[in-house]
Amino acid sequence: MSTVVAYTWARDPGNATVRDDGTVDWRDTRTVAGDDDPAAMAVGLQIAGGGDLVGLTLGEGDASWGLARGAARALQVTDAPTSSDDAATAALLAAGVRSIGDAEVVVVGDSERHPGVAATLAGLLGWPALLGVTTATLVEGRLNVVRTAGDVEETVSVPVPAVLGVAAASAESRVPGMKELLAARKRPVAKTTVAELGVAEKAAPELRSSRRPEHEGARVLTGDPAQVAGELVAALRADGVLS
Repeated sequence: MSTVVAYTWARDPGNATVRDDGTVDWRDTRTVAGDDDPAAMAVGLQIAGGGDLVGLTLGEGDASWGLARGAARALQVTDAPTSSDDAATAALLAAGVRSIGDAEVVVVGDSERHPGVAATLAGLLGWPALLGVTTATLVEGRLNVVRTAGDVEETVSVPVPAVLGVAAASAESRVPGMKELLAARKRPVAKTTVAELGVAEKAAPELRSSRRPEHEGARVLTGDPAQVAGELVAALRADGVLS
């Protein structure tokens, strides 16, 4: 049995800028580790417990990122297109999981920017999904999972196979050092393509037009607090916010 952790499967939104016409310009389209990826890797290590932990990454991202954090090997879909379509991303991840063969647990970051990926991945595999996961252990073929649902912390038991969407509760506590980084470069990375995985290319949504929303410039009020308060009330009344 293998535990699969998906990482570096999405672009960094910090590399995107919005042009004057409303279209998005990506300065760097490479996939990067997301905010939840370190937490997903930590949960994967908990579940694997010294067993086979496999990293799965899409595109031209750094496969050694996961290898330096405990994965024994990795599978990289080298020509995976960078997409904002959660369904397309989940389809590629599902194909990668199937190609690994003996995977029974898949762990992926429960990203706020891509909320549909984890659940869609589970649906494509035909497995149950648990989201908002913080910790998990595998005991006699069942996952004991702790997750948050709103203000409630739940402990859930689910049989494998299953998909876990992990939400980071804090920043990564331990960044790999030089020793781990060098060791990661020696671990095996199997490379495959979208065609080899048998994923059919689907027509992407076509952008017909775009524009930035119209907005007025901000007005900053400065000076004596009492005077500023009066000016603020007058401005709100002029805009119809106050009567």
